[in-house]
Order: sequence, then structure tokens, then C-alpha cells
Amino acid sequence: QVQLVESGGGLVQAGGSLRLSCAASGRTFSSYTMGWFRQAPGKEREFVAAISWTGGRTLYADSVKGRFTISRDNAKNTVYLQMNSLKPEDTAVYYCGRQSGGSWWSGSSYDYWGQGTQVTVSS
Repeated sequence: QVQLVESGGGLVQAGGSLRLSCAASGRTFSSYTMGWFRQAPGKEREFVAAISWTGGRTLYADSVKGRFTISRDNAKNTVYLQMNSLKPEDTAVYYCGRQSGGSWWSGSSYDYWGQGTQVTVSS
């Protein structure tokens, strides 16, 4: 059984930064692409960023490109999302997921999800 636990969310002013972490259980973490998604109230879950199992390839949504950085530490079974220059429209619950095949930007390609961590950006 795989468990993903996000942390690092909180309340921050516009222009500020946060770093989210997603700790994974299981010995196969390093074999999978991992991704971050977010869901704002009243909206569908949307893709934010993903990183290949080696960390050598990344993909970002246009809305966060240049502001967010995804990374991973396979020795610690952890994936990170560094979020800089935060905007009020970044307010959402952020989820990490394990990608099991298919498109990196599609939520249906992920088979395990964490419980989410709330990020609130005030103007």
C-alpha cells in the first residue's frame, strides 16, 4: 500500500513563498513520475507540475511556469514544490500524486493521492 502525505501549506501574502513536501511510503517511490495538482473551491482539480523518476524531466502548467519548481529526493522518498511569487489565484488545496501511466497532466493517470494541504494567498 502506498501512502502520500503532503505538508508545508499555510497562509502567505501575495509575493511570498512556500515549499510543499510530499512524503511517500513504499520502496518503489523512485520508480515513478510524481505530480502536483491543485483544486480551488468550486473548480476542478488542475495539473500544476510533474517530475520524472530520475528528476531529469519536469513539466509545468503555464500558470506556474517560472514561479514554481518541482524537485525530488529519492533517498528520502519525498517530492517538493517550491512556490515563489505567490498570487491570490494560487489559493487551493494542493495534492501530490503517483503517476501510473498516460499523460502527466491528466489526473486520471495517477493512481495514488495524498490528502492535500491548503495554500491560501492573501492580497
